[in-house]
Amino acid sequence: MKTWLLFVGLTLAMTTLAEAKGCLYGALSGGVAGHFVHHTVTGAIAGCYMGHHIAHQKARQERQQPTTPAQGQESGARTY
Repeated sequence: MKTWLLFVGLTLAMTTLAEAKGCLYGALSGGVAGHFVHHTVTGAIAGCYMGHHIAHQKARQERQQPTTPAQGQESGARTY
């Protein structure tokens, strides 16, 4: 029970302090993976970090790519 409360507390603290996009998803998947090797909290913390890092990279990549209309469609044309 103490481990679960620690996990929830750390996840909420990291989420509120760091505006971590991807943190909750990463913490959930890292916690599940860590559970199988008896390191749930460590897995959740590492998963939160990695989820935030991947979301940050994805956002940076989307900002750098120019937005262009889809190939074969004119801009403003509607397809139904």
